[in-house]
Amino acid sequence: MSAKKVVLQSILGQGILPLFYWESPAVCLKVMETLYRAGVRAVEYTNRGTAALENFTMMKKALANEAPDLYLGIGTIKSLDEAKAFIDAGADFIVAPIVQPEVGELTHSAGLLWVPGCMTPTEIALAQRYKADLIKLFPANILGPAFVSSIRELFPDQLFIPTGGVEIEEENIRSWIKAGVSAVGMGSRLISREVLRNENYDFLYANTLEAMKLTRAVINENKVRQ
Repeated sequence: MSAKKVVLQSILGQGILPLFYWESPAVCLKVMETLYRAGVRAVEYTNRGTAALENFTMMKKALANEAPDLYLGIGTIKSLDEAKAFIDAGADFIVAPIVQPEVGELTHSAGLLWVPGCMTPTEIALAQRYKADLIKLFPANILGPAFVSSIRELFPDQLFIPTGGVEIEEENIRSWIKAGVSAVGMGSRLISREVLRNENYDFLYANTLEAMKLTRAVINENKVRQ
């Protein structure tokens, strides 16, 4: 199985894709260790601050020994230069808020999973043209599950993951999965600023277990119904 497919199956298998950014490298590493302890095997670190590349590089090196089966991707990639820098730093997959064909081509040439962000059917069609196996629906709180239900038949084989506003709550997760997404992205609802500021790793651990349990149960329930 290719590296791209292994990462994709890890995301789909855990049902959630945790994502976060924080300045402190020590806190970032502890968050990663906590997520890994809870069973997470794919995480998106977001390129949303000046310390992103330095922190990402540090975590890749540290986790190579501590968690060799953990795939660390980079999100909020908005340019070819950013993509190149993080691929050189060892990114296992690339997530973007927008569709940039040149970033997709670079990511594919590196043998990595590319997850572009889309908000319209036209953007989804463009992402498909450039072979996006998984498409991020962003911002999910604006689009909502009804959007997915409405466009699902237009893109019957496409895998989608909503990001932005997905709640750790059974009915919310059920509405997304029932609409047709394959996993859900979880940022501040899972890894909140309070957790990061207070370094409340026990709460993060319990929250992650709950999020994965809920999501997997809903996904399995949906498969049975199909």
